[in-house]
Amino acid sequence: MDGNEIQGAPGLSTPASRLVPEPAAPVAAPRNVAQSSPEATAPIHRRRTARPKSRPVPLLERVLERLIHILAYTAVAAMILIFVFVAKEALPLLTSPEIHEEVTLAKMWFIQHWPGYDAPEHVWQPVSEIPKYGVWPLLVGTLKVTIIAMLVAVPLSVAAAVFVSQYAGQRTREIVKPAIEFLAGIPSVVLGFFALIVMASWFQEVFGFDSRLNAVVAGVALSFAVIPIVFTVCEEALGAVPPSYVEASVALGAARWQTITKVVLPAAAPGIAASVALGLGRAFGETMIVLMASGNAAILSANPAESVRTLSATIAAELAEVVFGGPHYTVLFALAVLLFLITFGINFAGDYTIMRMKRRMGVAA
Repeated sequence: MDGNEIQGAPGLSTPASRLVPEPAAPVAAPRNVAQSSPEATAPIHRRRTARPKSRPVPLLERVLERLIHILAYTAVAAMILIFVFVAKEALPLLTSPEIHEEVTLAKMWFIQHWPGYDAPEHVWQPVSEIPKYGVWPLLVGTLKVTIIAMLVAVPLSVAAAVFVSQYAGQRTREIVKPAIEFLAGIPSVVLGFFALIVMASWFQEVFGFDSRLNAVVAGVALSFAVIPIVFTVCEEALGAVPPSYVEASVALGAARWQTITKVVLPAAAPGIAASVALGLGRAFGETMIVLMASGNAAILSANPAESVRTLSATIAAELAEVVFGGPHYTVLFALAVLLFLITFGINFAGDYTIMRMKRRMGVAA
């Protein structure tokens, strides 16, 4: 076969020169485009695009935006100023020699052997002949009431949220949900009065408590203030679960209860954890209910059937009767700082737990 020919098929040969296409004739650019503007022939990265002119923002809109910013920063500033004021009033507990003659941090936190007592004890008696400022009876009482309130409120709230979001029909949901959320509108003093008059007598008859007012009565009454908070956040978290999750589980043959326990509840776990953290902070700082239903006896005991005294109730009951700037006054503000730090720690721990759960589930924080 000749070098100038290509074998295409048996018995067929084609000259190689015919296979090379002839170069196309150059197309001249339109005169009106090539000569209209030098930017048309410039490189793409050097061309400038005209920016659309932004409309002027109305004066009212700018004023409202500025007002919103001011209100947001005011809320943060108010919280900081409150903490600074409380900390300033509690600072003499660390710096004042006159305060140290009556009370110190060691006397507040470490066990002391007081005159008239057979053994060292933690005692809270700030108005006795020898003032005693033991913090542990107040802290333990606060923990007992809070734990009882959460043990009652969390299961009821989560169960009610599951029922409303997963089982109840439209008409039932419109009745049950507002009824539970209505508890948030009941004043704390009304709940405390109900616990003092009705619940205390009923619990004593049923369970045979020696103390009519105790941690159980205060904790159950406090749960009525926590239930609407936990329920509302839980119900929103369960309702935010994508329907595709439920549909996929049902399509795989899972029963309704299996879908809820294995799919819906794990998907809504960050929201449920947030509701528990909010409810815990609400229970720990409640004042009026525990002031009226706990018995206000600073007893260091793990028995929930005994009367208790909480940090918040102590501040509310004693602050109006102390000498301004005295040791008792300073100690009460120190208790307020302690209460603030514990509440802040609860919220921080709740946020950290929620972030970890979201990262574990692959949800953007």
